[in-house]
Amino acid sequence: MSPEHKILIKRLAFIPPILAGIAIIVIARQSRTPPVQKPPGETARKVRVITVPSATVMPRALGYGNVRPGRVWEAISEVAGKVQHIHPQLKKGAILPKGTELLRIDTTDYQLALARIRADIRVLQAELTELGVRQVNFRASLEIERRSLVLNQRDLARKQDLAAKKAVSQAAVDQEERNLLARRQSIQGMQNTLNRMPWERQALNARIAALEAQLKSAERDLQRTTIRLPFDGRIARVNVEQAQYAKLGQVLAIADSIAVSEVEAQVPLEKMIRILDPSRLAGASVVSIGADLEKILGLTPVVRLSTGNFAARWPGRVARISDTVDPRTRTVGVIIAVDNPYRISEKNFRPPLTKNMFVEVELRGRPIEAQTILPRQAIHGGKIYLLDAQNRLRIRAVKTRLAQGGFVSVAAGVEPGQTIAISDLVPAIEGMLLDPVMDEKAVRALIAEAGGEASLR
Repeated sequence: MSPEHKILIKRLAFIPPILAGIAIIVIARQSRTPPVQKPPGETARKVRVITVPSATVMPRALGYGNVRPGRVWEAISEVAGKVQHIHPQLKKGAILPKGTELLRIDTTDYQLALARIRADIRVLQAELTELGVRQVNFRASLEIERRSLVLNQRDLARKQDLAAKKAVSQAAVDQEERNLLARRQSIQGMQNTLNRMPWERQALNARIAALEAQLKSAERDLQRTTIRLPFDGRIARVNVEQAQYAKLGQVLAIADSIAVSEVEAQVPLEKMIRILDPSRLAGASVVSIGADLEKILGLTPVVRLSTGNFAARWPGRVARISDTVDPRTRTVGVIIAVDNPYRISEKNFRPPLTKNMFVEVELRGRPIEAQTILPRQAIHGGKIYLLDAQNRLRIRAVKTRLAQGGFVSVAAGVEPGQTIAISDLVPAIEGMLLDPVMDEKAVRALIAEAGGEASLR
């Protein structure tokens, strides 16, 4: 075969496959069936739902504040002098028990003052004893003078009789009369001295009483040279060193009580009003509220500390309400007291509730039973997405009673046991078909938060 025939055969070799492909396409078109047309249908929208629960609601409000000691004591020097002794643990941050001798001022001057006053008292007591002896002696001498006066009176009478008989001269009678007058004058002087002695005794007793008062004052000054801690406390500041001169009225140290810590939590006024039970305030006066505030208000505080992954809590009590409302934040100060804030918990470790800690305070009111509750996210502009028996959407308006944290308490518009959507439907069309997926976990979380078992934050 010539080369020209070989080239022609190669060029015509692709024609049979093309013809075969065309034939297959024609046969496929002739044998295919037309597509089946389905009538237009409705697609159900998948949505998370819950069954509306009825639960006990715990009204709560959050506030924040700094911890401060319930009692602060300043060791003020009531006497002046050189500091003779300081407790070795008298340093900032140290915790010392009640009655610990913190420091002592030199007692030498005060002991000398005591000795001087006691000596002065003994002198006056000796004078008082001498006065008693003098009084006894004067009474004895006065009795003798009175008996002598009787004798003088008899002598004068005899001489007057003799003078009448011209037996003695008139000069002798006059002399006897002068003797009688002198005796009477002596008796009068002694009587006057005896009359003054009670007054002298009173004056001496008064001087002794004054010295005894000075003695008690000096003894108190001596006691004041020793300064003791009046309670179990933590030292906050020390302003004196050993051998330093302490001035009268100088603040030597400051200690904070560890028996009670306080937190002035700032709580929004509207939330404070919301958690109060008005029925408990009926008939209560301002004085009675102040005397038994915790019982009347019926609030149970919990103090929390959260930092990083660490959290601790302390039970508290309402001690008092602040006297002012902050005009900028519209908050009222509720002062919470925590007893034994330094006690270590046996169940879980918690640090001491120390000064200037920033803590959260949760105030709990009286529980309200049988409340219809919904997640806050299930309410859209005052309306909820309700599912009917055919799983179709029904949009209903609701009236809320209480809203806190992630839930609301509903007064009207929905009943316990009904099914509502908690997913956000965009768009939400009345009557649209829904594919509900029950979220039991959301229900449990909702009931736990309403009952106060979960944080409001």
